[in-house]
Amino acid sequence: MAHALHYNSPRAEKPFIKVNCGALPENLIESELFGYEPGAFTDARHQKKGRFELAHGGTLFLDEVGELSPATQVKLLRVLQEREFERLGGVRPVKVDVRLIAATHRDLEAAVRAGTFREDLYYRLHVFELFMPPLRERQADILLLADHFVEKIASAQGKDVRRISTSAIDMLVAYHWPGNVRELENAIERAILVSEGGVIHAHHLPPSLQTAEVSGTLPATGLGDAVAAFERDLLQDTLKSARGNRARAARLLRTTERILNYKIKKYGLEPERFKTP
Repeated sequence: MAHALHYNSPRAEKPFIKVNCGALPENLIESELFGYEPGAFTDARHQKKGRFELAHGGTLFLDEVGELSPATQVKLLRVLQEREFERLGGVRPVKVDVRLIAATHRDLEAAVRAGTFREDLYYRLHVFELFMPPLRERQADILLLADHFVEKIASAQGKDVRRISTSAIDMLVAYHWPGNVRELENAIERAILVSEGGVIHAHHLPPSLQTAEVSGTLPATGLGDAVAAFERDLLQDTLKSARGNRARAARLLRTTERILNYKIKKYGLEPERFKTP
């Protein structure tokens, strides 16, 4: 969302700088945000520009802003109010023109009440709020994101993976995604790594998605039913790849058309659905 806001704004040609506030140690966050002058501390031999300075004219995205310490919150508030700061160890004010986008998984209103997040900083940040519902509440987004990650990751890894099978789709949609989009991306990356053909099947997904107790997607069936479900899924995916052409599907499955037709009738499949108009 932060990328979309930046690259669809008048600042699109200017820098987009990201900082994960939760990933930086307390003793580094200040120098990362504001930079430092030579001699500011033992290893500071040269001047270093901070993220605010690097984002001048563009956008600075502070992820997990709720993790900032009280001391850093004070300095961030000053930048937002006065649009200037001093580098660590410096005395000359540095003026910046930055659009700030902040994100957090914490309830900042509750943090303000608890005294762990400054109220004045909260209202400075809270100019326009966008609430991102958890992925489990956006089922329509799951397949769009999964297809995007398949294309992106398969290209990066040089693998010819193009589709997600019906059973894998059912599993993705049914899962509750406590890790949200990052977990979905990791699941797709794992599936692409272990897949052997051009399709991601249910058994390629992480074990957490395949556990009935966790995802609710695998019913407690016997071996025969499980094999039949896998066979039906494989037949349907192959017919999709063959655009409903039974002869081609039989060749892809290394079987005969007679056996394929028997299986199609057994599982009530409709190859005509997959024919290209």
